[in-house]
Amino acid sequence: MCGIAGIISFKEDMRAELETCKKMQTALLRRGPDQRGVYLSQEAALVHTRLSVIDISGGRQPMTVTADGREYTIVYNGELYNTAELRRELGCEFATRSDTEVVLRSYIAWGEHCVERFNGIFAFAVYEPAEHRVFFARDRIGVKPLFYYETDDKLIFASELSALLENPDIPHEIDEYGAAELLLMAPSRTQGCGVIRGMKELKSGECGYYSADGLRLRTYWRLRAYELNETFEQTAEHTRELVLDAIRRQLVSDVPVCTFLSGGLDSSLISSVAAAELKKQGKRLDTFSVDYRDNDKYFQKSHFQPNSDNEYINIMAEYLGSEHHWVVVDTPELVGELEAAVDARGLPAMADVDASMLLLCREIKKAGTVALSGECADELFGGYPWYRDKDIRETDGFPWAQSTAYRSRFMCERYARLIDADEYVYSAYRRTADSAERLDTDSPLERRMREMTELNFRWFMQNLLDRKDRMSMYSGLEVRVPFCDHRIAEYMYNVKWEYKDYMGREKGLLREAMSEWLPESVLWRKKSPYPKTHNPAFLAAVTERLRAILAEDTPLTELVRREELERLLRHEDRVQWYGQLMNLPQTIAYFVQLDYWLKRYGIRLV
Repeated sequence: MCGIAGIISFKEDMRAELETCKKMQTALLRRGPDQRGVYLSQEAALVHTRLSVIDISGGRQPMTVTADGREYTIVYNGELYNTAELRRELGCEFATRSDTEVVLRSYIAWGEHCVERFNGIFAFAVYEPAEHRVFFARDRIGVKPLFYYETDDKLIFASELSALLENPDIPHEIDEYGAAELLLMAPSRTQGCGVIRGMKELKSGECGYYSADGLRLRTYWRLRAYELNETFEQTAEHTRELVLDAIRRQLVSDVPVCTFLSGGLDSSLISSVAAAELKKQGKRLDTFSVDYRDNDKYFQKSHFQPNSDNEYINIMAEYLGSEHHWVVVDTPELVGELEAAVDARGLPAMADVDASMLLLCREIKKAGTVALSGECADELFGGYPWYRDKDIRETDGFPWAQSTAYRSRFMCERYARLIDADEYVYSAYRRTADSAERLDTDSPLERRMREMTELNFRWFMQNLLDRKDRMSMYSGLEVRVPFCDHRIAEYMYNVKWEYKDYMGREKGLLREAMSEWLPESVLWRKKSPYPKTHNPAFLAAVTERLRAILAEDTPLTELVRREELERLLRHEDRVQWYGQLMNLPQTIAYFVQLDYWLKRYGIRLV
């Protein structure tokens, strides 16, 4: 796991870009604190910072291999989980045990189609001086990031927005489309959009070449519809095999491995399998949970969160026999990390939900370098309330963000005249829903469930993956997400909704398939979202922070209507900003983050 960056040009000498490369590299050091490297040639400047996980001594980057008299150089951020199979298939001699070399030699052997053979999470670039081109690729699911900016004569790329903004060729500007992303879509982003004007992101499942002719990209993977004729018992068995294989593959590491444990189904399953595998090696699993000071005092049941996590976390820790660690966060600490969470994301996003993850990852890093987490199960197995609530499911719009009218009130008049808020959001929703591949034989319900999967896969899940990658890598922690195995995604896209909804329960199929791995109380526990603070002190603290911001000269009011921010501070409206994860306290905190982001990067409105 690493940070990568680079500048490519076929018109200018890239050897003159050393100082800029060093600045970009410094911005990525948290992603890779163990080693750093730079490759310079006339056409390419490649930058790397490394978090050592596999072959600590041999996996240095940028890595160059010569084959048939031709040179190939790679910068790679990721992890392959089918490295052993690829090594056997390639059949060549390897100089290292690192998966970086496997990726590079796969590209040399199979060209751009190598990505279709990979099982893993990755973003990488391969420079071929003989061909005067660079190949770029991002993993199928979009777990690992890759942003880029193209000018008339060069391409600049990096793992994070903050590294790109260290390059003097990139203006720190947003236009009406960036404003729409920040105020109408955030914390989600339109796929491929980098918010900053001209900034883009390689989409999940996308690859391509940059040459003197410019950047040419193609989609090499997406969710495909096919006929699946299996009984429920066969489906449960198939599901169990895929899940167990994905988890076991992702436990391979030369450094200690631990797991997130929320007491919910997904993290508990991963922890259970991990604990069993480590026990075979005579090792004990470390598990980690987050809690908030006085949350038990202020917790209130809701439709989204009917009970708190702590009881179930304790049940699982005892069941696993794990070495369990509680990370308890107090309100001042949480508020104090809002700015660091922006530094980690490169954008304002999920306020305390990001900040608490940042604090949790910081503590996990003290015990290990690799952790497994449960993202993606809800999207693929139908875990969210909007999959199962008929009224929400049939509502024409993003089910987690049906507040466009409320959000649009905040947009300054200048951009409000240029952007039709309803059209911007609805067209994004419609494009995604319409892109869901279907079969002629699909029932109306199955068609809608494919749309729901595509919507969650392209939007809600991408936001959660962004969060997990940035918050973890900010502390030099690699987080693996077994449910993001593309084989699980491909299969579950074609499993009948009737099976996924087994016994009328969210993720019923997954529960039944993995029933032997959990105690009954956890196996059939109702889904609960990521925990956030219920302490009223947080609302009071962020209210005071935003009030102080508005009392001074701030760029925030150039983008956001002051009168709406003042109304927000009066706590008159309690509209959900983003599903169950962002309500009034998080909305106020988001604008605190937005103010910091505008100042931190000197963002200009154009």
